Amino acid sequence: MNGSTAVNDEIFARLVDQAWPAVDRVDTGGWVLRAMDGVTKRANSVLPLGEPEDLEAAIAEAEKFYADRGLPCVFSMGGGATPGLDEALRARDYQMVDPTLVMTAPLARAVPAGEGVELARTPSQAWLDTWWSVDGRFGDEGLATAARILTGVPAVYASLGRQAVGRGVKQGEWFGIYSMAVVPHARRQGNGREILRALLSHAREQGTRKAYLVVVESNAAARSLYEQQGFTVSGRYHYRVR
Repeated sequence: MNGSTAVNDEIFARLVDQAWPAVDRVDTGGWVLRAMDGVTKRANSVLPLGEPEDLEAAIAEAEKFYADRGLPCVFSMGGGATPGLDEALRARDYQMVDPTLVMTAPLARAVPAGEGVELARTPSQAWLDTWWSVDGRFGDEGLATAARILTGVPAVYASLGRQAVGRGVKQGEWFGIYSMAVVPHARRQGNGREILRALLSHAREQGTRKAYLVVVESNAAARSLYEQQGFTVSGRYHYRVR
């Protein structure tokens, strides 16, 4: 298998869309309008691939889609986004938020198994509670929706007690790392590293040789962890929010 971790921007955008699926979705012939009760921007944003015949009309259609659901209109702006869209949204006073890095790593060499980490095919309530205690920006009522997103595709769930968790999704030659979370009192103790290693070791056992993840650019601690495990920056994206 080719060991390169280069990834086409559009292919990557579709990998993320598949690994973090929104149930409410409309394909407009290039753009995908996604909604999931407002839980996470990733599942509640436009995936604007392709070139619509009328850009302004396409934007207006997206705005109506989210207005009908009582949600803000959000666009996920990666390297494969429609040419000229970012400028058009900026002109409409859409704000740029959450600059994010795409990081990839080859898995050509054996990865140490995460010490003490348990892997499961479904997220336990303890897994969900641990993850949501760190990443639950949408209130307790959002957890059920988040669980529907997580379990929308087959995945593996790693946990280290109630201290740290992570999720991995096998997607052909790629393995996506998601939902990495360490509770505050357990940070800087190597728990995140063990979760990541367990997921990467599992990926290799499944025959996968490439891994990817996304991390908010400002999260220096997480970026350092990923770099130590061989991840490098392969791309960037951000959101435009009305």
